[in-house]
Amino acid sequence: MTKLLLSLHVLAAIIAIGPVTVAASMFPPAVRRAAPGEGDGPDRREVTTLALLHRICRVYARMGIAVPLLGLATALAMGVLGDGWLIASITLTAVAAGTLLAFVLPRQDELLGQVSERRPVDRRSTVQLAMFTGVFNLLWATVTVLMIVRPGSTTGA
Repeated sequence: MTKLLLSLHVLAAIIAIGPVTVAASMFPPAVRRAAPGEGDGPDRREVTTLALLHRICRVYARMGIAVPLLGLATALAMGVLGDGWLIASITLTAVAAGTLLAFVLPRQDELLGQVSERRPVDRRSTVQLAMFTGVFNLLWATVTVLMIVRPGSTTGA
C-alpha cells in the first residue's frame, strides 16, 4: 500500500505542480509582450495566451491539493509523520500554497484584466509577480529536495 500511495503522491506532484510552475513562470514575460504600447491595443493572441496561462495555474492549483493529501497518507503509512524533514516539507508546502493563492494568482488576474481592458501595465507589477512566482518555485524545489534526501532517513537513500 505504501508503494502505491508514494507512486500516486509523486505522480500527483508531477502532474499538478509541474504545470503551475511552468505556466506561472511564463506569465510575467507574456504580460510584458501583451501589454499595449503607446496608442496600440494588445495583441489578441497574446491576451489569449495570458488567459490560458492563468487558467492553467488556477486549474492545476486546485488539482494540487491531491499532492499534500497523498503525501500525508503516505507518511502515515510509512510511520514518519513526526520526522523533522516531513514537518519542514509540510510547512514549506503550506507556504508555497499560500504564496500561490495570496500573491501569484490574484496578481495574474489583475494583470490579465489590465491587458484585456487595454490599460497600461506597470513593469514593476510584472517584476513583483515574477518574484513571487520565483519564491513559489523555490519553495517547491526545496520540498522536492527534502523528499528525496530525507535527512535522518534509515533507508540509506
